[in-house]
Amino acid sequence: MPRPKPAPASSGGWFAGWGWDLMLGSIAAFYAVMAPYNKVEESFNVQAMHDILYHTYHIEKYDHLEFPGVVPRTFIGAFVISILSSPAVFVMRLLHVPKFYCLLTVRLLLSCVTLMSLRLLRVQVKKKFGHQSEVFFVVLTAIQFHLLFYSSRPLPNIFALALVNLAYSLWFKGSTICTLQTLIVAAVVFRCDMILLLGPIGLALLLSRSVSLLEAVKYCVSTALICIGFTMLIDSIMWRRILWPEFEVLWFNSVLNRSSEWGTHSIHWYFTSALPRSMLVAYPLCMVGALLDRRIVPYMLPVFLFVVLYSKLPHKELRFIIGSIPMFNVSASLAASRLYNNRKKAGWNLLYILMLGAFLVSLGYSAVTFMASYNNYPGGYALKALHEADSSVKEKMVHIDAFTAMSGVSRFCENEYPWRYSKEEEISIEEFRERNFTYLLNEHQSISGYKCLFAVDGFSRVKLQPRIPPLSLVKVPKVFAHGNLRDPDILSLNWPGCP
Repeated sequence: MPRPKPAPASSGGWFAGWGWDLMLGSIAAFYAVMAPYNKVEESFNVQAMHDILYHTYHIEKYDHLEFPGVVPRTFIGAFVISILSSPAVFVMRLLHVPKFYCLLTVRLLLSCVTLMSLRLLRVQVKKKFGHQSEVFFVVLTAIQFHLLFYSSRPLPNIFALALVNLAYSLWFKGSTICTLQTLIVAAVVFRCDMILLLGPIGLALLLSRSVSLLEAVKYCVSTALICIGFTMLIDSIMWRRILWPEFEVLWFNSVLNRSSEWGTHSIHWYFTSALPRSMLVAYPLCMVGALLDRRIVPYMLPVFLFVVLYSKLPHKELRFIIGSIPMFNVSASLAASRLYNNRKKAGWNLLYILMLGAFLVSLGYSAVTFMASYNNYPGGYALKALHEADSSVKEKMVHIDAFTAMSGVSRFCENEYPWRYSKEEEISIEEFRERNFTYLLNEHQSISGYKCLFAVDGFSRVKLQPRIPPLSLVKVPKVFAHGNLRDPDILSLNWPGCP
């Protein structure tokens, strides 16, 4: 008898396979397009990707040689994203598309890499804990602002996050050696602090006898040596001296403890501020999940210890522990699934309603946080406004001060001739009068010899108000554009002026 033809895949099957990824990807893409500029923490990899795409092998033109930063970083992540995006950038350069769209290209491609690693984790969540847990894992991730917002930001932490997500998926799958090897790549190449995650997970695997000590040492040491050799080869060429970037970062942050110069927080800050703000409703749910489903405890406990160990360092930022959020979200999804299954039972129905209300509150909080972040890049918006206001073919020199550069300006934001740019540092306000800059973008409202042309507001704080909506954003002038009074062409243009 002839075999029956297989039924065509249903739309539900397609959505189960890729629909969740499309939803998360759409949200991440929206964040990237609406807030396309970068902060100072992202500047190295942004400038590196620009230079790889536009200067190729002319290393002497690269930005990092002029502005090396506090500690060196690896070029490997920038190389990977630049190579993957190079066909699209090549076409855009042929069509003379502004470089700004190349910035969007590399950011969206980085987001794809990050979300593909999250997809691998999601698939394993479905296999290990069921379809319902998978759904709540996606929903919780979608209503959280920070994870998807950061997914396209070229930080070393985000390159490491992609590997951490991969490690989690391998851990759920039972590939213990590959889990450790993936975390070693993340620690050796991108973020040395991933050692604090590798240690607890490795210890948990040894105690559970999932891997033998001899086997772990053999594979992990060989992986570490290969990665050290690779990063030293690439980065020594790019930095023009022999170095292992993450070792210098480790020495700077841990041995010298210099990172505290950028601010400190209390030891409990991650648990009382960073995680509640970033996880929202998932934060209490992840604790409940560990109580309701003991299967997640062996996975959640090492990640919890990672955050505890990181809390010892005085300088704290959410991006340092962002790799813990996906695992905590898995635990939260188990609690949400249990509440959903028992929603018709007495007592549980009230908890279920409270959970739904918390979902809505979390969504509202994420919307407010997005609006604040949207207004957090006045430097990028100021340079864009300046380009749009002056369309003359006369050569123009723009000086960009440190604050403007740190709040959105990168080489991707620069235009071709007749625009020229300077980021020369340590110029006093009085000295600008003697310099021949056409425009200035800086944080000073008044500069002798220059006219204030316009100001760009930036986010200051959130204010409570006795009406709907109950929250409003307070914005203040952050970046000022000035024009040289000795240039009559500038004065002839129509400028909005400064407050």
